Amino acid sequence: MAWLSLVLGGLFEIGWPIGLKNGWTATGLRPGWLIFAALCMMISGGLLLYAQRFIPIGTAYAVWTGIGAVGTFLVGVWLYGDAMSVLRLTSVVLIVAGIAGLKFG
Repeated sequence: MAWLSLVLGGLFEIGWPIGLKNGWTATGLRPGWLIFAALCMMISGGLLLYAQRFIPIGTAYAVWTGIGAVGTFLVGVWLYGDAMSVLRLTSVVLIVAGIAGLKFG
């Protein structure tokens, strides 16, 4: 259950950068997106809080931030046209390898 909570927390970690990106545009503030970001932060942090009761803190935090970083990178490429290159993709693969190493090592 702790690992499931950690993975879900990592997925919610993807939500808050999306909310912040959409929450302030050239046309001004968009409060709904900012509320979405805040809710994602709270849920993500709460799930990390729970997971750290059973998973070592260094492992939990690295996995949580890794899921958030990789997920946000992929969403950026997919939805926002962020750059994709061999070096960037290789870097993401290394993050995923590090997460797997922490889980299975």
